[in-house]
Amino acid sequence: IEKMNNVTEFIFWGLSQSPEIEEVCFMLFSFFYIMILLGNLLIVLTVCLSNLFKSPMYFFLSFLSFVDICYSSVTAPKMIVDLLAKDKSISYVGCMLQLFGVHFFGCTEIFILTVMAYDRYVAICKPLHYMTIMDRERCNKMLLGTWVGGFLHSIIQVALVVQLPFCGPNEIDHYFCDVHPVLKLACTDTYIVGVVVTANSGTIALGSFVILLISYSIILVSLRKQSAEGRRKALSTCGSHIAVVVIFFGPCTFMYMRPDTTFSEDKMVAVFYTIITPMLNPLIYTLRNVEVKNAMKKLWGRNVFLEVKGK
Repeated sequence: IEKMNNVTEFIFWGLSQSPEIEEVCFMLFSFFYIMILLGNLLIVLTVCLSNLFKSPMYFFLSFLSFVDICYSSVTAPKMIVDLLAKDKSISYVGCMLQLFGVHFFGCTEIFILTVMAYDRYVAICKPLHYMTIMDRERCNKMLLGTWVGGFLHSIIQVALVVQLPFCGPNEIDHYFCDVHPVLKLACTDTYIVGVVVTANSGTIALGSFVILLISYSIILVSLRKQSAEGRRKALSTCGSHIAVVVIFFGPCTFMYMRPDTTFSEDKMVAVFYTIITPMLNPLIYTLRNVEVKNAMKKLWGRNVFLEVKGK
């Protein structure tokens, strides 16, 4: 049977049908997106331009911030423009690219968070071997692994959707192309594809979440042997990591750990992990971290001082 594929574009319903709410959302999300760009760029530059880049924890943190910028940029600009647009459409190819981008950067972020948990585990539970275990070569390999893992995950998701026929309705009750809303529009039975998609996303989300919980539990248990100062420092760092993990994985698990169904709350939940988490990450990591704050003061304070002196 030749597959009918006469849908060349999809129409988004967006976040709201009310122009008043859309205007408020436009202001709000524009502000959020600017904060995402500035906050994460500040972390990337601070880590790369200071001595912190030599430390594995900050090496991974700078890449987490870079991924956050990419991740939110896949959906946020289009959503913000659409809030004021009459025509909220996206081409078929654009939709598939967005689907790929969301899953690629989202999955890479999950893997980076997992690697960061492993890094903290080694630092706290095996402090004497930390620099030999987490040498630069191993860090580079782990980082490459996160990107390769993200790519494999997203290429599977897109391959499953691309081969489906789309011949009829083309309206998506969402503000970006995600697997479940797009599957609903296919002109064929998508049960098998839905199961595979859920298994793919669900295994990664739940598997990583369990690994993270176990590693942070081991860390917290091992803290009992530490001195009061060491315990305080470790708790401060791990506290911020755990906060990010919970904020990101909560909504993620709600979205992808269930069969191929969509809920009306999906859009609000998606806002959380595509916009709120990337915005909160820099705040959580910098406010809770003395070393990052000091590096920022040193680096940016020095540059400002030199500029003033130069004048």
